[in-house]
Amino acid sequence: MASSAAQDREPAPRVPLSRDRILRTALALADEHGLEWLSMRKLGQALGVEAMALYYYVPSKEALVDGMIDLVFAEIEIPADGDWKAAMRGRAVSVRAVLGRHRWANGLMESRSVPGPANLRHHDAVIGCLRFAGFSVALTAHAYSALDSYVYGFAMSEQALPFNSPEETAEVAQAILARFPVDEYPHLAELTFQHVLAPGYDYGKEFEFGLALLLDGLEAALAAST
Repeated sequence: MASSAAQDREPAPRVPLSRDRILRTALALADEHGLEWLSMRKLGQALGVEAMALYYYVPSKEALVDGMIDLVFAEIEIPADGDWKAAMRGRAVSVRAVLGRHRWANGLMESRSVPGPANLRHHDAVIGCLRFAGFSVALTAHAYSALDSYVYGFAMSEQALPFNSPEETAEVAQAILARFPVDEYPHLAELTFQHVLAPGYDYGKEFEFGLALLLDGLEAALAAST
């Protein structure tokens, strides 16, 4: 009896379950739907297994998040010894870009009590770069804290803005000003008309300006300490 080509084909081999596959699937789901949406049941459905099968590889939702955050850290550019300002700038730009891809991760990057190898490697490299450049242990701690506070804080503010493009920025700014008499808020109106609504305005450019100020300040602090 003749059979069709579809019937003759063997079923595709099942992709084996692994910790890496689980974490990367969870990462993609969190990027698409948000971390609050993600559950072990939904993750199991996406992988084609029962949720209980996941616990062999990740014993809890918290352990799952630990692993996901480690994957996020693995995407960040690791600074090398040498020109510390260039290294810290590159690292800051990379962190912001990575958080733009994984918006749910901001606020969790420094919260892990069980950090993974990529997390630890990243922190060790940042500290090593600053120490190699002559920063004391105390000044290294100050610099790391200041840089992370700025980068994570800017990324969080950027994500919370009600616009994503220069065109949307102009629309939102004009809509807000249209609701109030301009002469009651002269400074807000001045900044909006002369800066925000100027051709080519991009809020993201504020990141570079603030980062340059911070790095220059750390350079001055390093010079004063030596």
